[in-house]
Amino acid sequence: MKAAIIKAYAARIEIADIEEPRINEDSVLISVHAAGLNPIDNILRAGHMKDYLPISFPHVMGYDVSGVVREVGANVTRFKPGDAVYARPNQEDAGALAEVARIKEDELALKPANISHAEAASIPLAGLTAWQAIVDKAGLKKDQKILIHAGSGGVGTLAIQIAKHLGAYVATTTSAKNADLVGSLGADKVIDYKTEKFDELLSGYDVVFDMMGGETMNRSFKVLKKGGVLVSIKGQDSDGNAEKHGVRFEAFFMSPDGAQLAELSALIKSGAVKPVIDSSYELSAASAAYDYLADGHAVGKIVVTIR
Repeated sequence: MKAAIIKAYAARIEIADIEEPRINEDSVLISVHAAGLNPIDNILRAGHMKDYLPISFPHVMGYDVSGVVREVGANVTRFKPGDAVYARPNQEDAGALAEVARIKEDELALKPANISHAEAASIPLAGLTAWQAIVDKAGLKKDQKILIHAGSGGVGTLAIQIAKHLGAYVATTTSAKNADLVGSLGADKVIDYKTEKFDELLSGYDVVFDMMGGETMNRSFKVLKKGGVLVSIKGQDSDGNAEKHGVRFEAFFMSPDGAQLAELSALIKSGAVKPVIDSSYELSAASAAYDYLADGHAVGKIVVTIR
């Protein structure tokens, strides 16, 4: 099969012919239609996390996948050949930018029928990250107030919509050129991070969802009311800010979860959540797609179409 691979850390992305993955008893093989790109792809590729998440070579790029089930393992009961599915595979099965991918049954969900494979491929990692941060870690409730940083990014666009579905008041940071977009997704207050200081404008918030780390994360503690929670996917509270401000701090790394993805599917089917696609590339242009991702200016998600 053809796949977008790297042969070493920091290596260029190549399109190569490699062996298809072998099916396991608890997994399915899918014919991949589209794959989504995520910042973690380039972080792993650069070797920044090799002590925590080592990869073997050749390594097939990509963590978000949408396609059609081709074959099911002996113990698989919930999916059958011909099912349109999507997933964020685990580390061992990662390899979305390929003609065939292997996915564990418990990481799969049926693709919502009202979106394309390209749109579906934009959802899993970002959607699960947003869901696990807002629902699992923060426990966001109706009428609470949440600040979501980087609202026009892949995670942010979905986080805004999930928070609004839960009935929260949503503030978000973005650049002025993306203000209309995040407003259309449901943001109640939009802050231009280039010209405005969110920590001077906001106070008494129940939740902050941080995707920036560093100074932005540290300033975010001031936005929370006593007993609030800051959830970060980008930093650690090494300065003890949570204790100083009387709030809770949660840092986490998302986990693949087919059941949660199915819950997101229900929101997509109802129209409460919609994908936001920045751009789409063919598999042959995967290297260019990752270069664009590295620029950090994508609005929503970048996808690669396989078939």
